[in-house]
Amino acid sequence: MNSKHQLTKSGLDEYVKELERLKSVDRIKNIEALKDARAQGDLSENADYDAARDEQARIEARIKELESIIKNVIIINGTSTSNLGKTIEVYFIEDKFSKEFTLVGSLEADPANGRISNESPLGLGLLKAKVEEVVRIKTENREFDIQVKSIK
Repeated sequence: MNSKHQLTKSGLDEYVKELERLKSVDRIKNIEALKDARAQGDLSENADYDAARDEQARIEARIKELESIIKNVIIINGTSTSNLGKTIEVYFIEDKFSKEFTLVGSLEADPANGRISNESPLGLGLLKAKVEEVVRIKTENREFDIQVKSIK
């Protein structure tokens, strides 16, 4: 996982907070859970110990993943040539409704909350779109037109 990761500043801040929480809270709680489980005696059939070890592995893997992401981050900001990091209001012409999306890197994507990846079909179509431009979006299942109403 040594490739560069595109994140908005707020996305990076969330990853930094999560890393800090994992190191200063979750890891310490897990160490205590391991101590408690060891105190119960026989570790060969100790479900609490096994669960604590599994949790320890999950925490350490996530810490390693977050450290790699943070080390290899590229902060994205919307520019005059890219809408990455910007909120875009889109009108779906065929379906006759509007919706706002924030165009983010793939690690921050959360389509249910209006955060779409720059690598998705819609995100690719919006990456360099201008206000009032009609863009043809091609997905695996269909093609449709959208019109960009505003970019913030």
